[in-house]
Amino acid sequence: MTGTAFALVLVDRPGLLAWALFVVSMSLAALSNRVGPNETAWGWTQRLTLHCFFALFGPVIDLLKVSRLRRGRGGMSALNLLGLLVMPVIGGAIFLALFSAANPIISNALVNLSLPSLSPQNTLRMLFWCAVFIGVLGLLRPRWRKPLVALPERKIGKPSAFLTRTITLSLIVFNAIFALQNGLDIAFLWSGAPLPSDMGLAEYAHRGAYPLIVTALLAGLFVLVALQPGSDTATKPLIRRLVVVWIAQNMILVASSLLRTADYIEAYALTRFRIAAMIWMALVAVGLMLICWRMLAGKSAYWLINANAMAALIVLAVVSVVDLGAVVAGWNVRHAKEVGGRGVALDLGYLHTLGAPALVSLVELETTTDDVVLRDRVAAVRQDILLNVRRRQAEWRGWTWRDQRRLDRIDALQQNGALSAPATGARDWDGRLLLTAPTVASAPIASPLSVPLTSRTEG
Repeated sequence: MTGTAFALVLVDRPGLLAWALFVVSMSLAALSNRVGPNETAWGWTQRLTLHCFFALFGPVIDLLKVSRLRRGRGGMSALNLLGLLVMPVIGGAIFLALFSAANPIISNALVNLSLPSLSPQNTLRMLFWCAVFIGVLGLLRPRWRKPLVALPERKIGKPSAFLTRTITLSLIVFNAIFALQNGLDIAFLWSGAPLPSDMGLAEYAHRGAYPLIVTALLAGLFVLVALQPGSDTATKPLIRRLVVVWIAQNMILVASSLLRTADYIEAYALTRFRIAAMIWMALVAVGLMLICWRMLAGKSAYWLINANAMAALIVLAVVSVVDLGAVVAGWNVRHAKEVGGRGVALDLGYLHTLGAPALVSLVELETTTDDVVLRDRVAAVRQDILLNVRRRQAEWRGWTWRDQRRLDRIDALQQNGALSAPATGARDWDGRLLLTAPTVASAPIASPLSVPLTSRTEG
C-alpha cells in the first residue's frame, strides 16, 4: 500500500524525496517475507543498508554463482566461455573487414549499419536503464545477511553515591540556567516587556534560534546517556522530578526557537529552508518528549528508535506530498509590503528561483495589483517561468500532473483579467529592466585648416 501511495506521489510530483521513500517502501515489501512481525527500526535499517549495498553488485554476484555452479557440475565457467569466444570474435572481425574491402555490397551494408552514438544524452540513458535493471533485480532477488548487529546492552548496576550526587547537582544547575533563559524569553519575547535602551526586539528575537536547538539536543543526549531506564539513578524520585522539569523547560526553549524563527520570517520572508528548520524544531520537541517518556515508563532503546523513526517517516511522507515552494510563494506574496502586508518588499528574484511552484501566486498578484511597475516586473518573471513550464509539459518525459493543474489554474485566473505582456528590453533576474547607459557622441576633431589663420600665426 505504501509503495502504491508513493508511486502516486511520483506521478503527481517527481522528486528526490518521493523517489527515496518509494524505493524504501518497495524494499520493505521485498524483504518483509523474510522478517518477523516484531522487527525493530534498528534491524530494518541494517537490512535496508545491506539490501541496497548488495543490490549494486547483484548481477556480478549472480554471474559468479552461476560460474561456480557450472564448474561444479562439469560445465564451462563464465571465464572459460569468454576465452572460448575471443578467437571466433576477433578472427571473424578480421575476415569481415577483409571481405568488406574486397566486396562493395558488404562494404555498403556495413556503412549503412549505424550504431547508437556515445553522446552525453545516450550515455545518461544507458546509465538510467542500468540503474533500473539493478533496482528491479534487487527487488526480485533481495539479499540480506545475518546476523544483525544488536544494540549494546548496558549492564545496569548500583550507581555510586558520587554519581548520584553529581547527576542531582547537574540537574539543579541546568534547571536554574534554563529558568534564567526561559524567564528572559517569556518576559521579552512572549510578553513584550520593554528591552534595555541599547537593544531592539528584532535583535533579541532574531538571534539564538539554532543555538537553542543545539542546547535542547544536548539536554536530550544527557538524559539518554546518564539516566538509563531501570537504573537506581533513574528511579530516584528527586532525580525524576528534576528531569521532568528540565524536559519541560527544554520544550519552552524549543517553543521560543519556533517563535524566534516566526518573527524572523515576519520581518524578512519565508523560505523552504526556514520551513525545514521549523519542522526540525518540532521533531526535536517530539524526540525530547519520547526520551522523557522512555525514562519514566522504562522503555527500551529499541522502542525509542522505533518511535523516532515513525515520527520522522510521517513528517517525510507529508513533506513529499506538500508543495513547500507553493506555500512559500503564496505566503511571501500575501505578506509583501507592496500589497499592504507586514513583511518586507517582495523578492521577485527568489520567486524566480522557485520556478513552477511560484507560478500561480505570481499570476494572482499580476491580475490583482494596481502598481504598474510591479505588474510589469511580475509579468516578466511570470512569463519566463510559464514558458519553461509549458516547454516541459509539451515533452512526455517532463510532463507532471501537478504542473498541469497549475496551468489549468492559470487559465481559470485569466478569466478575471488577461495576462499582460511585459515591456521589451533586457531584464534582471528579479524582473527589473536593465538600464543601458546613453552613448555620448564624441566631439569632432578640428582640422588644422579650420583653425583661423591668426591663431596659427600667433603660436
